[in-house]
Amino acid sequence: MAPFLFELRHKDSNSSARRGTLTTPHGVVETPTFMPVGTRGSVKGVEVGLLEETGSQIVLGNTYHLMLRPGAEIVRELGGLHGFTGWKRPMLTDSGGFQLFSLAKLTKINEEGAVFQSHIDGSRFALTPEGSIAIQEALGADVVMAFDHVVALPNSRAVVEDAMRRTVRWAKRCRDAKRREDQALFGIVQGGLDYGMRRYCAEELAELDFQGYAIGGLSVGEEPCEMYDCIEAVEPYLPQDKPRYLMGVGRPEDLLEGIKRGVDMFDCVMPSRNGRNAMAFTDCGPMRLRNARYERDPRPLEENCPCPACRRSRAYIRHLFTTGEMLGPILLTIHNITYYQRLVAGARKAIEEDRYLEFCEERFEGWRAGVPE
Repeated sequence: MAPFLFELRHKDSNSSARRGTLTTPHGVVETPTFMPVGTRGSVKGVEVGLLEETGSQIVLGNTYHLMLRPGAEIVRELGGLHGFTGWKRPMLTDSGGFQLFSLAKLTKINEEGAVFQSHIDGSRFALTPEGSIAIQEALGADVVMAFDHVVALPNSRAVVEDAMRRTVRWAKRCRDAKRREDQALFGIVQGGLDYGMRRYCAEELAELDFQGYAIGGLSVGEEPCEMYDCIEAVEPYLPQDKPRYLMGVGRPEDLLEGIKRGVDMFDCVMPSRNGRNAMAFTDCGPMRLRNARYERDPRPLEENCPCPACRRSRAYIRHLFTTGEMLGPILLTIHNITYYQRLVAGARKAIEEDRYLEFCEERFEGWRAGVPE
């Protein structure tokens, strides 16, 4: 079994962009990387073989959803997430903190943890830092996340600081509760948009010597420029020799802006969710396939894309959506994930060549131009 190892291979000479390699027990991940979200053990509509063909190297699973259905012990009995899902490459599970913030009914947070009602049937559950780690150990992902306290933005300083300090205390409990040697534990930096709080949280977590560090609590209501400034402010206080993960972000432009500021890992539901809603990401910006302009358009979504959707015409993809055929959402989900993987692969190459800022400008120029008639 391979050890968990992060190797920083190159830094772009004109930005904070980094090129690295993350070694896990289930394989190597080239960074920067994008993780498709398989919330309930599945990236919606995409079989694992097709998912691998998109270029995806690592997939995210969700602790909150999997603890509710089918239950962590069932997953453990069936070989962990790798055996249960059939995905043999690396996996990461989040801690459940964000879902308690965004989904659960009547969540009550105290120092011990969270008590909440399931969004499915209203059943009452309790989740503590120790419980989150135990569930993630049962699920068996390569990378697991510390349990954190997430709050909405904007918010009062007192609320943000209380959540940030609790996140630090919970992180220590997660570290102390961890038993499996074949899983890497990442701490999560909180602190809202307050740079001082972010610095304090990052420095406290660095003292706990996690194997990676995430920036959490962003993309929850703030402006993109505020998020970018916050990443830039906290980056100097994250260990240089550990991977950095920006949680729940985001749009293609967010990935490039995050990479520019030293982020190595991303996840977001956007490529799959938007694909299910007839929107394709392209180098010319988003393409909304329900638009009548594509009714007779014989061209592929993109000429240079190897995905199966781009072996069909725009007119055909539009037809699938207007007639309610399930193949439409499947094809566009595959296309969008492939697009994200092509984007980060291009970023990796540009970093190696010390031309990352030029690469960014090329992509932004295409997105600004829009889809040609």
